[in-house]
Amino acid sequence: KIIGARYYVKGFQNAYGPVNATEDYLSPRDIDGHGTHTASTAAGRQVYDVAAFGGFAKGTASGGAPLARLAIYKACWAIPNQPKADGNTCFDEDMLAALDDAIADGVHILSVSIGTAKPLPFEHDVIGLAALEAAKRNILVVCSAGNSGPAPGTLSNPAPWIITVGASSLDRAFFATVKLGNGLKLIGQSVTPYKMKKMSPLVYAGDVVVPGVPQNVTGQCLPGSLDPNKVKGKIVVCTRGAGLRVGKGLEVKRAGGVGFVLANAKANGNEIACDAHLLPATALTYDSGIKILEYINSTKNPMAVVSPGRTVLKYKPAPFMAGFTSRGPNVVDPNILKPDITAPGLNILAAWSEASSPSKLPEDKRSVKYNIYSGTSMSCPHVSGAAALLKAIHPDWSIAAIKSALMT
Repeated sequence: KIIGARYYVKGFQNAYGPVNATEDYLSPRDIDGHGTHTASTAAGRQVYDVAAFGGFAKGTASGGAPLARLAIYKACWAIPNQPKADGNTCFDEDMLAALDDAIADGVHILSVSIGTAKPLPFEHDVIGLAALEAAKRNILVVCSAGNSGPAPGTLSNPAPWIITVGASSLDRAFFATVKLGNGLKLIGQSVTPYKMKKMSPLVYAGDVVVPGVPQNVTGQCLPGSLDPNKVKGKIVVCTRGAGLRVGKGLEVKRAGGVGFVLANAKANGNEIACDAHLLPATALTYDSGIKILEYINSTKNPMAVVSPGRTVLKYKPAPFMAGFTSRGPNVVDPNILKPDITAPGLNILAAWSEASSPSKLPEDKRSVKYNIYSGTSMSCPHVSGAAALLKAIHPDWSIAAIKSALMT
């Protein structure tokens, strides 16, 4: 399956010094999970009877092109003194060296689940420049559109010779209900298996913060923001916005909370990215989040209980566009429509590095072989796998023909 693996670290070391062995491997091995997840989505073999932590999405896992071979080029590294959950850093010179070698090695398809913080002009876009050299050799390059949505004009990898992939949903959900003291049941989603035994007091995070938390983030359960004297033994409703989703649950647990409800901000709408939280938890759409806050404000003693998640198939509507997926228009060249295509990128099950935890938080000591993860990083290898199948059936096709066939 894996027929070659290289790593590229000179750019990183020039900026940060030697790689810290506790934070990353000075080798092509994956200590993070992201690379394993994307590689297995593109070309992982069929594996029977697998599931995420807690038994979610149980079934047969398969990459898009299970008979294809993989060559790995590691150019991204753990950011020193930061949790893995905050992401990696990829230096231009390391990515350029990796892409240069991949082209020289004769790969047929380059799957690049890397985006930029903002759209770059073509002449400054390292991935785009390398992709142009690949395209000249009839090597197809598939890239993520980025996770900066839903704001317009935010997409990464806008070059016309790249297949730029947005993220959409599957017809699979993970229902986890929060039942309120007035009998109302709000159906959320979660891949957290922990059970609550009884109804517990329910509070809004903005009402239980320590003094000095800025008014605009009081409800967001940022690290160190909750008052243990007001949180102990309670379920806390946190809102999305700043900070990591899993980090918000960790803050609730630190403050002594027994459960956690994550309510979408208006920008997130109905998109729910599921996480393996560290305590009983569910995530709600924006509309359901408003309802739970209205309930808290309507009674002196709000109560609730959170049920563990369960896998539900044939969920509708599907597919819908994920709120996080970066949007057009293509601000580098408005004449070129981007993204080119969308593929599943919300709550995707794929292989995971056992050197990482499902949440990637340093406090999380759990270890898994498979994990559910979201992003245009997950949608990109779906298209890479499909392209590999087309390449196998039509070895004489140009990359433009493969791109056209996939888009139409």
